[in-house]
Amino acid sequence: MAVVIYITILAFSAIYAPQPLLPVLAEEFGVSRDAAAMLTTVVFLPLSVAPLLYGYILESFTPRQMLRVAVFLLAISEFFFMTVDSFAVLLGLRLFQGMLMPAILTALMTYVSTETEPGQIRKAMAVYISSTIMGGFLGRLMSGAIASLFGWRFSFLILGISLLLGFFLLGRLKAGRQSQTIKPKLDLVLTVLRRKSYLKIYVTVFCFFFVFAAIMNFLPFRVTELDSSASEMRIGFMYSGYVLGIFTAIYSVRISDLLGGPIRAMLLGLFFFGLALAGMMLPDTLVLFVLLFLFCGALFLVHSAASGLVNSLAPENKGMVNGLYVAFYYAGGMFGSSLPGLAYRAYGWSSFIIILIVIVLFGLLTVATLWSRANIDGT
Repeated sequence: MAVVIYITILAFSAIYAPQPLLPVLAEEFGVSRDAAAMLTTVVFLPLSVAPLLYGYILESFTPRQMLRVAVFLLAISEFFFMTVDSFAVLLGLRLFQGMLMPAILTALMTYVSTETEPGQIRKAMAVYISSTIMGGFLGRLMSGAIASLFGWRFSFLILGISLLLGFFLLGRLKAGRQSQTIKPKLDLVLTVLRRKSYLKIYVTVFCFFFVFAAIMNFLPFRVTELDSSASEMRIGFMYSGYVLGIFTAIYSVRISDLLGGPIRAMLLGLFFFGLALAGMMLPDTLVLFVLLFLFCGALFLVHSAASGLVNSLAPENKGMVNGLYVAFYYAGGMFGSSLPGLAYRAYGWSSFIIILIVIVLFGLLTVATLWSRANIDGT
């Protein structure tokens, strides 16, 4: 399990490592902040279509085979990333990395679910989810810290070396069973989407990760806007609120039970999510730092409750139901990490936040309609 945790942390570190460096990369390559933000967006693109396409590609491999190939290629891509002098090539490399991510994440989840004792699966999945959150935090923190000390290229050198070590460590894993993947048909996709309760959860998931991705991706530019002397290390530390997500993810079931169910947990989480968002209009980096703890904690409470709810409503076709959940989640990230930047550039930070609040309110209203028993029953 230690190797799985290590690879999980590195995979999510690779997804988010460029974020605190976006202002530096924009200046280094002479591109706009909207263009720099695309370094995150292009990674989400393959993740948003993976449940619909990757089942045909991944069905012939064991989790270990998939992991070793994908992790090795990811390591090599990080070495290339640190050497290039063209922003277009950087974008191409990030897209390539994004294409590797569904293979890595599918293999990790398959390995955890198939190689863990039945009575330990919930505990193992909780550890896995915590590892994904920790990876998102450490990727940002460490890339910012290393860039402040040695320059941004060294951040990706260290990440590449760490991934290469992971490739060798994967040789210690048992081969595992062949991956069980989804090969969806259009009629099955439409059948799931016609169920109102599923669709409303998917819309909510799209909304909250759209907003979350927007804040996480444009946060570095806001920090440098408020304090032009802010270092990459300081920007990396701004993501510390991410750690609170570990606790809300682990205790989400208990919180949901205390509140009276996952829908109430989602409503409460979205309320505090929007409240933290509104507070971010204040032009103070310390306030922003504190609010990010509430923002991230609320996000992962909603995420955990929503994923649990959609599974509890799925008596059949669980693979497709979960696959579409992931697709909507990362589609929200793909659009959220880029489109709101247009409003930020044209109208400023306050307008950017107001637009995001409207999207949160839409998600909140969507969850509120799930109170209807008829919708829960799909009638």
